[in-house]
Amino acid sequence: TPGLGATQEALQSLGSKIDITVGYACAYPFAILSTMAVIMGLKRFFNVDLAEEDKKWDLAQQNMNRAPIFYHVKANNKALSGITLREIRAIIGRPFICSRVLHDGTITSPTADSLIYVGDRLRIVSNAEHKTAVCAFCGEEDKEVDLATAHSPIKNERIRVTEPNMQGVQIEDLHLSRFDGVNITRVARAGVTFFPYNSLRLQLGDTLICVGPANAISRLAALVGNREKQLEKPNVIAIFAAIAFGVLLGSVPIAFPYMPVTIKLGLAGGPLIAAILLGYYGPRFHLVTYTTHSANLMLRQWGQTFFLASVGLASGKPFFEAFINGSGYLYVLLGIPITVIPLAIAGFIARTKMNMNFHSIAGFLAGCTTNTSLLGFASSLSERSIALISYSTVYPLAMFLRIISGQVLLMILWAA
Repeated sequence: TPGLGATQEALQSLGSKIDITVGYACAYPFAILSTMAVIMGLKRFFNVDLAEEDKKWDLAQQNMNRAPIFYHVKANNKALSGITLREIRAIIGRPFICSRVLHDGTITSPTADSLIYVGDRLRIVSNAEHKTAVCAFCGEEDKEVDLATAHSPIKNERIRVTEPNMQGVQIEDLHLSRFDGVNITRVARAGVTFFPYNSLRLQLGDTLICVGPANAISRLAALVGNREKQLEKPNVIAIFAAIAFGVLLGSVPIAFPYMPVTIKLGLAGGPLIAAILLGYYGPRFHLVTYTTHSANLMLRQWGQTFFLASVGLASGKPFFEAFINGSGYLYVLLGIPITVIPLAIAGFIARTKMNMNFHSIAGFLAGCTTNTSLLGFASSLSERSIALISYSTVYPLAMFLRIISGQVLLMILWAA
């Protein structure tokens, strides 16, 4: 659909009154069915077990995105005596969080400036690959103690970032030392848990796993918001600002040598590029782009529905006339191999040569066709968001290429 809109605009800029939506309307339904047939054909050809593909995906994600782990160490290294946690981090050269310290029978939640002494027990949170270095420097791993027991005066709570002023704020800018020993041990975002590096920028909707005294955690919660109802408010200003910027970006002419007219990203490509830029740089400028999943789906479905409805209204009469005079069947006969052959080849290579997960292949093929209807079909094959991830990865480039290639082909034919 974006390629259709961009190519139609290019035709109008050439002064042509040719309407290409008829060919689009004729080929579109059969192309969707053909792509579905390719996906199901690959499933049958490779004898794919969908449940088994889900399990393989979960295992691969666990291996690739390992969540931070916790463990206990005993400070036997005499070089540690009387130095701060901040100094220990600098000496080891590994990022870690010390969430609890047992010193002289008392459990506390330390800050970066807390002193460590020989004989202290430390509860450490870090990535798995840093465990060996931390244990070796501190002394040894202590498997006989657990400082996170129910009797511990230190609490472990999850708080939600809901305050708009926190968008894009780095963790180091929170100055946790002011909160009497609160430590952020992990950050959960979009279903992924990772280590809270000082340079990590917070985003609305993040969940912070915190350890510390209950009253200190409450003060941190008040700072970052922790009010779920605030996330229900739509942040439409940033969205519509990005759309406006995208419209301007899409109208910028791009000149190519020997082309009679300039090429534009159009009303589809421009907002997409603007949205990608906003998604990456928005938090750095404290722009709030968070919206609920349901609102996101509603906006996408409305846009898709309005576009297809306008295409259908514009090509209703020519659609039936095309099948009556025979050209409609030609569009279908041309559209099916154009759709099936490249996707079947890509799917076959992805499975045999790259050993991709089948759900990833389904989303990848839907993304190559830049079709949200196919995304819905691919997503229905699994309860996880596997297809959506691969779809969103290839969709921007695929759509950009479709927008550009359609206009380039048009200019070549026009010049010929």
